[in-house]
Amino acid sequence: MAAYYSYSYSSYARNLLGATIASLAVWAGLYLLLTGRGERFNVGGYLLRISPYMWALYGISFCIGLSVVGAAWGIFIAGSSILGGAVRTPRIATKNLISIIFCEVVAIYGVIMAIVFSAKIQAVNSSSGFSRSDYYTGFSLFWGGLAVGLSNLICGLAVGITGSNAAVADAHDQQLFVKILVIEIFGSVIGLFGLIVGLLVTGKAEDFAGLI
Repeated sequence: MAAYYSYSYSSYARNLLGATIASLAVWAGLYLLLTGRGERFNVGGYLLRISPYMWALYGISFCIGLSVVGAAWGIFIAGSSILGGAVRTPRIATKNLISIIFCEVVAIYGVIMAIVFSAKIQAVNSSSGFSRSDYYTGFSLFWGGLAVGLSNLICGLAVGITGSNAAVADAHDQQLFVKILVIEIFGSVIGLFGLIVGLLVTGKAEDFAGLI
């Protein structure tokens, strides 16, 4: 019963917060519209006022940050099951370390892509402004880094949960390990897909040049 009331309270608080934010956004939009200042509600102008360097650095930060979080989360999930199962069945400890390696590869994907993305950032004289190519590079690095980071985050969780189940299954019957390992390999490919998407998104992005 206590758990039910706790869930109801958290759900109510979440809905209230969402409704409050939506109400404030609608109120601000109507205020600008009715006072003749609706042109200030310009999303495109807001995006262009932000330096493309910031978009690029945000993308690189998301790329490596979310990848490391996914790897750490997967290692936490798989490692706790491996250590717990090894107490009863010590033989699973060494063999199931491959799950930890798969999780660590997720972080390596993020580091590699962050290095690739950062190579496109060059120092320019921004006193005269940025070119359209600079904005395209900043936006593409942002969305490419976000795609890579989110893909690696989900990949780390998938590998960690599958590796946890592989350790438990191996402790029960060692013939199940190889079968579950195949599923774990397919889960680790998700991070590789994200890496490919990041390369496709940023493939035509040029180095920062500024206005000539």
